[in-house]
Parts: sequence; C-alpha cells; structure tokens
Amino acid sequence: MAKFLIGLLTGVILTVLLAVIIVFSAAKFGTEKRAVILPNSTLLLQLEGDVPERAPVEFPIPFFNQQTPSTVKDVWEILRKAAIDTRIKAVVLEPRNLDVGWGKLEELRADLEQFRKSGKPLIAYLKQPGTREYYLATAADRVYMSPEEFLDVKGLRAEIMFFRGTLDKLGVQMDVEHAGKYKDYGDMFTRTEMSPETREVLNSILDDAYSRLIAVIATARKKTPEEIRVTIDEGPFLAKQAVSKGLIDALMYEDQMFGELESRLKSGDIKKVNHREYAKVTPASLDLEGKPRLAFLVGQGGITRGDPGDDGIGEDGITSEGFNKLLRRIGNDGNIRGVIVRIDSPGGDPTASDDIWREMSALSKKKPLVISMSDAAASGGYYIAMTGDPIVAYPGTFTGSIGVVMSRPNLHGFYNKLGISIDGLTRGRFADLDSTYEPLSPAGRQKLRERIDDTYRAFVTRVADARKRPFTEVDALAQGRVWLGSQAKPRGLVDELGGIDRAIELVKDKAKIGRQEKVTIVTYPARRTIFDLALGRNTDSAFESRFPALAKILNNWQNRLLIRGGLLRVMPYAIEIR
Repeated sequence: MAKFLIGLLTGVILTVLLAVIIVFSAAKFGTEKRAVILPNSTLLLQLEGDVPERAPVEFPIPFFNQQTPSTVKDVWEILRKAAIDTRIKAVVLEPRNLDVGWGKLEELRADLEQFRKSGKPLIAYLKQPGTREYYLATAADRVYMSPEEFLDVKGLRAEIMFFRGTLDKLGVQMDVEHAGKYKDYGDMFTRTEMSPETREVLNSILDDAYSRLIAVIATARKKTPEEIRVTIDEGPFLAKQAVSKGLIDALMYEDQMFGELESRLKSGDIKKVNHREYAKVTPASLDLEGKPRLAFLVGQGGITRGDPGDDGIGEDGITSEGFNKLLRRIGNDGNIRGVIVRIDSPGGDPTASDDIWREMSALSKKKPLVISMSDAAASGGYYIAMTGDPIVAYPGTFTGSIGVVMSRPNLHGFYNKLGISIDGLTRGRFADLDSTYEPLSPAGRQKLRERIDDTYRAFVTRVADARKRPFTEVDALAQGRVWLGSQAKPRGLVDELGGIDRAIELVKDKAKIGRQEKVTIVTYPARRTIFDLALGRNTDSAFESRFPALAKILNNWQNRLLIRGGLLRVMPYAIEIR
C-alpha cells in the first residue's frame, strides 16, 4: 500500500510539473517573437557566470529562462545588432562573477570594442569586480563602481592540486604512462608538486598572459605598461584607491550612473532593455542577413565516442556519434556555402577524436571550412582541427598539447585496508593487463608503451600532414606541451589570431563571398528545450546545465576515464588563470 501511494504521489507531482511546463511553453512560443524595443533604449549587458559556446537547455519557465546564460555567439550578435539599431542609444556593461577562460574574454572584449566604433556610449558598471570583469570593463569609454565597492585586481596565479599523499594513505597506486615529456596529466596522482616541465610551461603561460593583460589595461587607461605593472603590485584596491590609481573613472551608485548617462544622451528618460530580451530581435529585422548561408558548428566539452542514438543535440560534450551526424548533415545541405567549426575542448578519447577528424576532413572536401578556437582546442581538440584548413585562435587560447597519456589504477593496497582480497585465474600472457589488483609487469608496461607510442606517432603525423611540416619539426613542438594561441602562431600551429569576425572573413574568402556581402549564420546544434531532451535521451544534462559545479564533481568525464584506465588525448591539466 505504501509503495502504491508513493507511486501515485510521484505520478501526480510529475503530471502537475509537466502541465506547468506546457503552459509556460505555450505562453513563451506565443510571445517570444514579440520583442518590443522602444526608442531611446539603453541595452543592459549583464554577463554573469559562464558564457558557454553551446546554448544550454531552455526551460519554458520564466525563472529558469532568466538564469539561462547567453552564448559567446549570442553576445557577438547582440552587440552587432545594437551598433546599427537606431533605437539603442547606449550599452551599459555589468559583468559579475564571470567564470570564463581568457579566449572567450578576448572575444567578448573585441566585440565591445567593435561596438564602440558605432560612436554610441559604452559604459561599464562594476559589481564585485575581479580581474576578468575589469579586463572586459576596460573596453568601455567610462568605468564606474559603487563608493563602497572593492576592485580585486592583483595579478594572475596558477595552481595545481596533487593527491599523491592521499592515495598513499588509501593504499592506491596509479600507473601513468605518457608520450611527450610535457604530457603530465596524471601527475596529480603520482607527484606531490609540479614537475620541472609543468613549471616551465605554466611560467611561460603566466608570463605571456600577464604581459598581454598589462598591455591591454595600459592602452585602455592611457598609461605605460610599467605604470600598470607597478599599480597591480599594489592591488587589490579600495574604491577610492582604484580611482586615485586611474583604474576607475568615478564612484557612483547605479542610479547616479544612469542619471549621468541620461544627461549625456540628452534624449529624455532612458528605457532599459535587458540583453536577453534584446536577443529576440532578429538580425533579419535590422537587415543584417543575406542569402548566402554559413554554418556555425559548435563543439564544446570532452571528446568521447557516445552511442548510436546520439544526435548531437545533447550536452554530453563532443561525442563522435552525434558530432559526426551534424557534420554529415551540414555537408549534405546544398544551401550551406561555408562552415565555421567552433572548438572549445581539452580533448579526450583518441579513437573518437580520429573518427571526428575523418568526418571533418570529408566535410572539408565538400564545403569551404575554417576552424575557430575558443578557450581551448588542445590535444584531441587540436587533433580534430587537423584538416589542413585555416585555424584562427585567440592569443589566450590553450592549444597544442600534442601527446598521449594512459592511466591504470592499482587498488591492491586499498583492498587490503578494507579486508578485501581477489583471487583470479588467467589464460594469456597479458590477460591481467587491465587488472586493478595486480601491479604492471615490465612486459605489460612495455605492451602499453607500444600503443601509446603508436598513437603519439599518428598524432604527430596528422599534424605534420595538415600543417605541411616535417615530422621532426612537429615532434619538437609536440611532446604534450600546451601553448597559448599567441605562442602557437609563430610556431606554425595556428594560422591567425582573432575571433568570430576573422573566421567569417576567411570562410567568405574561401567560399568566394564578398567581404561586405551579408550572410546568414546558421548555428548547429540549434537551441534545445527540455522537451527536445525529454523526447530523446540526455535528460540528465538539464541538471548539469543548472548545477554545473555539482555536476563537475559528480560527473567529470576526464576523471572517469582516468580512474577507469585507458588512453587519452587530453590536456595535461585544466588551466584556470585567476
């Protein structure tokens, strides 16, 4: 009886929830094209948290929709529209608690600078600003914050957490083999501090990123790089200190900032429009689209194989099954004149990466193709870009990492602590190669090395062929080393530094479309609602999009693959420069 009542109650709750979603969906579908932008409007660009490449799942409920982050392409398009929309008189940028990499930041800042060329005011109002928020704000012609605010700008740092001591206490041993002296993804489990190679790479990355950060701030604030370097060494800053150091223009409450903007515009009361609402304004309504159609295919996340049911619209990263279906669909669409493949991936499964590379190469023979790299296109993410087509990266893109890593856990000691023993029988010399109870024998380690070395040679060969370089030259740049885009370009690993605008220019050139000719950008995969996923697979991805921090802990694909054992083409560590 109790089970029946629980089942009945669960059914009622789910039915009510579904009804609520259907009602809000109907209301949304009936009104979403009715964005009314009044004359004398000011666009509020309120960026917070993540700014993904792929559009998250949409919940047709007002509260959830308000929390759905805009994508990088969304922001690019919003500012492009606002620049020519006569109803939009100014843009107020309010970045807060941003959780994005430096590649995306460079794209967003470039988009803001492009908007400023319209001659319209661009104001930045900072709330709880850190270095990321301040970096974006320096693109504005005026930067404000509250009199009691705090400017947390104090430089950059990179840290790596190591678990060797913990695993020793648990009796767990991780066997890690890698091809490339910099391919140190497993070091967090086998060491207690950075290797000399890791320290070398991270120092070079910090030096490059910090120098460019200082140069950007210095140019924006009309100071010398040395003055900014000295100033940052005095950070973080109280509000009055930030003004006295020339980092902030003035201290005002938000209503005072809007009052000053109103006086500056001299056009009456300001009508505020949020960027999510303004996103509903179609480019076609502003005569920004043309007949030629370009595909904008986004690949975001770790690379895995997926299953035959994948259709490419889920949120499980990049699966070869689903991504290849999208590639074939684009290739068979006669209305698509050219393709931009936007990659934001640290890599993953070697076989899945190779399958995607094969399909990307096939698409390249059918359509003009350009690769646009986001925060990261490294290891397997770099591998799939090796079609021989132009590659555009940001100075802050993490790329390269041409190498292979393999891990194998030995849990014998851990089982002993728990009083567990395993007694097994084998037939075949290497039948226990993937056992988690027996240590690797020298012969077994050599057998694994054969596969690792063969996979590494194939990787370097792919790069050498695509970049038209000798194997030995690529091998010297490979070794699993991560490069920034600014370092990769002079070494011939990418072709140009730039973002979405530059990628569009290049694919137009390849497709013989005039630089000034208007085009229609078609995004793949298209936006999805909870119904798309409910009727397909992947319904748990909605949870991941709403609670990314928890999902990152519970469902980290890299750690799953590493602990399980196996070969990976993946960046040696997740780099987050703060």
